[in-house]
Amino acid sequence: MRALLVVNPKATTTSERTRDVIVRALRSQVDLSVEYTRRRGHAVALARQAARDGFDVVVTLGGDGTVNEAVNGLMTSAPALDQLPDSAADRLPALAVVPGGSTNVFARAVGLPPQWPEATSVLLEGMRTGRFRRIGLGRADDRYFTFCAGLGLDAAVIRQVERARLRGSKSTVGLYLRSTVSEFFIGMDRRHPALRLDRPGEPTEENLATVVIQNTAPWTYLGDRAINPNPEASFDLGLDVMAVRRLRVPSTTRTLAQVSARRPDPRGRQIRRLHDLSEFTISATRPLAFQLDGDYLGERLKVRFTAIQSALRVVF
Repeated sequence: MRALLVVNPKATTTSERTRDVIVRALRSQVDLSVEYTRRRGHAVALARQAARDGFDVVVTLGGDGTVNEAVNGLMTSAPALDQLPDSAADRLPALAVVPGGSTNVFARAVGLPPQWPEATSVLLEGMRTGRFRRIGLGRADDRYFTFCAGLGLDAAVIRQVERARLRGSKSTVGLYLRSTVSEFFIGMDRRHPALRLDRPGEPTEENLATVVIQNTAPWTYLGDRAINPNPEASFDLGLDVMAVRRLRVPSTTRTLAQVSARRPDPRGRQIRRLHDLSEFTISATRPLAFQLDGDYLGERLKVRFTAIQSALRVVF
């Protein structure tokens, strides 16, 4: 079995010694090549070339951003792969993920331990026994995502966190909480909801303040606590949506408590949830922050979302 290990050397929870241990472990099992990312977007090119070169597995060592880039490289390695979902997954290298980021949502969502030593052991067994699962992906315009997307508040928080990290701050629960409070009370125009959601053959959902899209559950984690706006979301179904109509302090506080509960089931007058959607479009009256898989991707006025079933094989 030929495998390419795509390493993000800036991953927050790994070191050079960690990487050496992982490389030796993988080389005991597979014919391994190793590539290091040098810039944002580099993993896309590396995974795309691995697919074209006939590798059997692409392994990522990094966080959710590295996973997202590798997935986009795989899914764009040949034309129209997502038009033949039943066969596309078999024509691509499988994906294996060694968690090396601060949150590792995707690795946890596919059932891997959140720490790299245990996850590496599971992956070695999975590759040895041929243990894979097929997962669906989301697509936002021409960009694929594995677990979540968002327009509005969550994306604005991620934008602020990324700017803080560029200034040297560490990615911590406290940083996310401070950024959320700052965006909610200072950064956002909460009085004028700017979003609308359109589905084929269905009434338009208008005057939405923020929208969260999930391809699986949970949406993210704060430390060990799962945050779950759409607890029924699944890799085996379409996309789930939770939209908030008004970001008022009492209702938003109640929603945050609901999505972080042990048995989440967010409801209320300001909440609109939609389950298992195959396609929809979100548009805005003014440019709003946009994120995919926890990476800020700028501001958007319109994004078309599509669910791609059985798109990729994942080692677990």
